[in-house]
Amino acid sequence: MSRATFTREEADTRRQDLIDACAKRLAEEGVAGATVRAICAEAGVSPGLLRHYFDGIDDLVAATYRAVGERVAAALDAAVMTAGEDARARLSAYVIASFQPPIADPALLATWIAFWSLVKADPRIAALHGDIYGGYRAGIETLLGENGVPVAERRLKAVAITALVDGLWLELCLAPQAFTADEAAGMAERWLDTLLT
Repeated sequence: MSRATFTREEADTRRQDLIDACAKRLAEEGVAGATVRAICAEAGVSPGLLRHYFDGIDDLVAATYRAVGERVAAALDAAVMTAGEDARARLSAYVIASFQPPIADPALLATWIAFWSLVKADPRIAALHGDIYGGYRAGIETLLGENGVPVAERRLKAVAITALVDGLWLELCLAPQAFTADEAAGMAERWLDTLLT
């Protein structure tokens, strides 16, 4: 019994090591550098082992995108949970979390850009992108509902908030000397005030 548990844990660890290595290669080298050989070397496994856990490199990249998306979603959810019960504070926490670690991270930006570059070229990644961003927008719509925004207005307001956050996050990661995370949060807060009136 303990042997099966150990084997399963080891398999889960190796699979996660490959996902982490893929994210690192995407961040450092982009899509072109995310080869089977480079990823497996980063993970410390033989190239043949990748096929044991994934159907191929495309499957690994998709799993990596999902894992990175889940990490971002978990950070956003944690921010909302720590904001307490006040609806406006919860919405602010969701938005402002993108301007702080672990989301405001140049390595995450580089990985995300690699994923974005695949959206138009790979239907599977495009569908996954739709799922991930759909989840973010659904979270925002829920928070907008808590703030009294009518159902008919929530979808487009969630799209607008997502675009605002992506723009500020992208610029903050690319040019952190241009403005601070606190300034990004202040801009977002003022914009939310306008959006909610």
